[in-house]
Amino acid sequence: MTNALEYNSERTKLIIPEYGRHLQKMVEHAVEIEDDVERNRKAKAIISVMGNMNPHLRDVPDFQHKLWDQLFIISDFKLEVESPFPKPTPEMLAERPEMLEYPQNYPKYRFYGNNIKRMIDEAKQYEEGPFKEALVFTIANHMKKSYLNWNRDSVEDQVIFGHLFELSDGKINLEKKEEDLSDSSNLIRSKKKFSKNNPKKTNRNKGRKRY
Repeated sequence: MTNALEYNSERTKLIIPEYGRHLQKMVEHAVEIEDDVERNRKAKAIISVMGNMNPHLRDVPDFQHKLWDQLFIISDFKLEVESPFPKPTPEMLAERPEMLEYPQNYPKYRFYGNNIKRMIDEAKQYEEGPFKEALVFTIANHMKKSYLNWNRDSVEDQVIFGHLFELSDGKINLEKKEEDLSDSSNLIRSKKKFSKNNPKKTNRNKGRKRY
């Protein structure tokens, strides 16, 4: 019995640890099978087990393709079976993805964020009308909310209108509009979870033991 014990130092390295040691042993056993028919049958059985281990991913596109790729990776690309998908290669696995080009924008008013500037640029292209006016006021209210998140003091609508006029390169001007933006109190979300007038909720856990 002592000779049958396995130690981690003597075991092969887990290639995809999420599947565990037993599944990797199943793959290693499938690699050693000489009969092609039996080896293909074992591979399909292993794919079924892998799918059952990840039931939450069944609706993910190319789920089966990913399972077959992982099967070949676990076998260290030694498994020779008929796959419904192209067999990956070690070179494909070792290939580094291209670096993403992150936008390097340095806006004047950083508390608005880059998305606000993109929304303003889109709004400038719309023709004058009720839809554009509603869109512009929605953007202005969002700007006011972002401003208040950055600075909790109240802000006049004229300040937001001035920033919008500047960020739109002078093409959106709300200073002459009679409509006001939403009230600051409606835009700021309170972080207090419990009211001061309801002490029962705040003292609910008072006196309880904590282990």
